[in-house]
Amino acid sequence: MSLKETVIKHQEFLFDLLRAAGPSGYERRAADVWKKEAASFARVSEDHYGNVYAEIGPEGAPAVVLMGHLDEIGLIVSHISDQGFIYFLPVGGWDPQVLVGQRIRLLAPGGDIVGVIGKKAIHVMSPEEREKASKLEDLWIDIGLDAEDTRAAVPVGTYGVIEQGPMMVGERIVARALDNRAGSFAVLEALRQVHESGSELKHRVIAVGNSQEEIGTFGAVISAFKTRPVAGVAVDVTHETTQVGVEPKKYGQSPFGSGASLTVGPMSSPVVNRQLMDAAGKKGIPYTLSATGRYTFTDGDALTLSREGVPSAVLSIPNRYMHSPSEMIDARDLQAVIDLLAAWVEGLEEGTSYQR
Repeated sequence: MSLKETVIKHQEFLFDLLRAAGPSGYERRAADVWKKEAASFARVSEDHYGNVYAEIGPEGAPAVVLMGHLDEIGLIVSHISDQGFIYFLPVGGWDPQVLVGQRIRLLAPGGDIVGVIGKKAIHVMSPEEREKASKLEDLWIDIGLDAEDTRAAVPVGTYGVIEQGPMMVGERIVARALDNRAGSFAVLEALRQVHESGSELKHRVIAVGNSQEEIGTFGAVISAFKTRPVAGVAVDVTHETTQVGVEPKKYGQSPFGSGASLTVGPMSSPVVNRQLMDAAGKKGIPYTLSATGRYTFTDGDALTLSREGVPSAVLSIPNRYMHSPSEMIDARDLQAVIDLLAAWVEGLEEGTSYQR
């Protein structure tokens, strides 16, 4: 397919996925969107932990997996004060500064409720307080009700996500939860691309929408064990390297428009990495390399360490403003990841040795 063709053709699916709430441990809404789309062309299933699976290829053949996690960072209600203010804990890694003044969608038992995150106004801060960064314990959610009604509507344990819809800015997509709905979109669209190509597959190909990556790659531990793959690729996001504060000497060169970022390091299979680079070369798909000296801090780590070990690689989509209400990716890079995954799958041969 031509550059961005899949992204543009299936933008409605991508935006539906981005709109769906899915904090770690409460991914059901996002998983349902993904699973419904997958059912239009693949065999679908799920497990008790919230992972969802889409499979094509000959049943009983060795499996390869394409993983992208569905969960996003969010909040969970921990306390409601006598004034009706809702205090919360982070689900995943937040910078508290980006939360101040945000609208929050609380996934309450009786239906969603939108509130706002408040803090002391600058007028009532001391000079010392004005100089300090906000802390989570100094923020609260206000839903405009008194304490009794708030406690009835929003019990402790209620999850929340930022109320921020997706939009296009030129060729770039802006939304919360691009980490990693973009990756879960990519693995399913690659599967669709392979299916529609009519390629004769020698493996079962399983796309997985994993749960709970943001709090410890727990979903990937389970899905890797369940699928028993002979090889796999995990897709996530990485830091776009022209933004302020992201040093290329640490993160490599992954600017917008440079394509997929392929991680090289101890946790990645050199054989799978070579397969991906060869596929990119044959198809003219742009990519960059990003080095790590230890873990990748993605689902790829859980995949690599599953059972007796799974030869695996990590492809990443350059992302600006990660873990904020307005992350940004480039549609060209997303398309490159989709195309590279599809090319890798279509080029796999039986009996490949993955020995390091």
